[in-house]
Amino acid sequence: MQQKTKLFLQALKYFVPRVGKCMQNQPLNHCNFTDHCHNRVKSRKYRLIKCLQNRNKKPDLARHFSRRRYSHKNLLPVAYKKEKYSSKDMDAFEKVRAKLETQPQEDYEIINAEVKHGGFIYYQEGGYLVRSKDDEDGDNYEVLLNLEELKLNRPIIDCIRVAPDEKYLAAKVRSQHSESSSCLVVKIFDQPAVEASFPNVSSVEWVKDEEGEDVLFYTFQRNLRCNDAYRATFGENKRNERFYTEKDSSFFVFLYLTKDSRYLTLNIMSKTTSEVWMIDAMSPWDPPILIQKRIPGVLYYVEHRDDELYILTNLGEPTEFKLMRTSVDSPAVMNWDLFFTMRKNTKVVDLDMFKNHCVLFLKHSNLLYVNVIGLIDDSVRSLKDGKLVPVTVFHKTDSEEDLETKPLLVHVYGAYGMDLKMNFRPERRALIEDGWILAYCHVRGGGELGLQWHIDGRLMKKLNGLADLEACIKMLHDEGFSQPSLTMLTAFSAGGVLVGALCNSEPSLLRAVVMEAPFLDVLNTMMDTALPLTVEEIEEWGNPASDEKQRNYIKRYCPYQNIKPQHYPSIHITAYENDERVPLKGIVNYTEKLKEAIAEYTRDAGEDYQSPNIILDIQPGGNHVVEDSQKKITAQFKFLYEELGLDTTNVFEKIKKYFKL
Repeated sequence: MQQKTKLFLQALKYFVPRVGKCMQNQPLNHCNFTDHCHNRVKSRKYRLIKCLQNRNKKPDLARHFSRRRYSHKNLLPVAYKKEKYSSKDMDAFEKVRAKLETQPQEDYEIINAEVKHGGFIYYQEGGYLVRSKDDEDGDNYEVLLNLEELKLNRPIIDCIRVAPDEKYLAAKVRSQHSESSSCLVVKIFDQPAVEASFPNVSSVEWVKDEEGEDVLFYTFQRNLRCNDAYRATFGENKRNERFYTEKDSSFFVFLYLTKDSRYLTLNIMSKTTSEVWMIDAMSPWDPPILIQKRIPGVLYYVEHRDDELYILTNLGEPTEFKLMRTSVDSPAVMNWDLFFTMRKNTKVVDLDMFKNHCVLFLKHSNLLYVNVIGLIDDSVRSLKDGKLVPVTVFHKTDSEEDLETKPLLVHVYGAYGMDLKMNFRPERRALIEDGWILAYCHVRGGGELGLQWHIDGRLMKKLNGLADLEACIKMLHDEGFSQPSLTMLTAFSAGGVLVGALCNSEPSLLRAVVMEAPFLDVLNTMMDTALPLTVEEIEEWGNPASDEKQRNYIKRYCPYQNIKPQHYPSIHITAYENDERVPLKGIVNYTEKLKEAIAEYTRDAGEDYQSPNIILDIQPGGNHVVEDSQKKITAQFKFLYEELGLDTTNVFEKIKKYFKL
């Protein structure tokens, strides 16, 4: 197992193990894996002091808007009364502890949309796109673009790509209230200026041909569907052409430049199938070369290094990925017959990284981080056919003695094979410091335990995710983490399916629920093929329009379909009026039907019954989820605290502090 892990980690340097989620608000419209997981970590504190335009220094609010600080000082393991270690678990634990103890003790800043190229770092600083020399400590900054001139509402840079010779850069820019990004091509030699602008761009990459000309590749997105790929040049030799169009609406297109910049890959993907074309960066105007024609159920990703292709695929075993490496004279010789033959002559690595579960305890200041994987008692395990579900818990160490009296906020997602987000955000820190327990349930349908974990929670197995969520919350209560009257549940987007379903099936487990842009009307949405994502989503939810079994199965868990007169937890929903991914109509219909059911139940329950609060907060704009909105966070926290009768003074002061207000 250790040797396999070593080989896998070595290969990570040269290939993309899974396509990333470049845009946080677009669950499966991938741009680039590195955009998602390779956020730059720097100890310097940027100051916009000197620039080419000699602009005045921006105020602190603008300079620090996009930053997140955290410290990992004193990360030491602490004992826990219920620990159950095997020898293999202890080996893994000791390795993690040794790694943490040798890491430098310093504060870091995590900055989104930052890229290092040549001797410069390019990033967004408040309302500007700037660059600074990598070897300088903080006084000389060059402003490349004033984003305020774009007349967007709080412009955000999603992605930055710099041309190989640093004559141009491409920046994807959008407003806070929109998913649609424009690609701005900025000339950065001589006097910086915008050279070109392309609307509705999803992914971008640069290459440099044999004649030294920079060529920009980009994909165009229309109605949330990314089907077209283009390439363009600038300056005196301007050229722009579309070179690929995907006709199957269940597939989308994205670009990836190999880590050695030798090849550009054009990736055509659905939820379960992929096809990759390769373009020689030295000959970018040549036709793409097909690696392997799509085969239903087969996923594969391609990376290149030293004339070798690294191919990660689930070929042969659809429930797990395998890594294959082979030497090739040219990508042109790659075909699927050769690929099958290669399996006999190349090393195949099983990525069974999660078979040996472990428990990890880390002390972060006065915060206890407990990652419980595979430690669920038999009574809970039987609810899920023997499946062990990971649960991650955060709480302050000084509150261990009275955890049953602490409020609990449970997070869940469980869809598309995506991991549940646990990024350390300031509002979550404020809750922990105010005595809350945060729990993350990694239920089936997500990607935490590999492809099979996703398969076991989609289509005709979607109810597994609901069973997992119910069992996890009951386990938390049984283990002494809070109680139903203090338990809140939160989710966004597709996570709303499980949350809404649990409100129907087990409302007594919860005091209140917070959802953002939730998917609540699965059946009617998937019956409407005119919606932009319905065809693409069939592989996740099913096709109720043509399959009666799938239609009846969706009816069993669809939140909207199963509303009934009964007691419900209080519910706060944030929705966006022009959201194309989760139409507002479905959320409004759900809310109205829910209020009618509650009103009917209240009439029969008697005068002493306290009916739950149902709040629908409709925000302007066409974005899907707005993470950095202080207004939204304040409204959600106000709802949670009022439901529990808690004072909001301390938590609101902390939120203002963390948002630099």
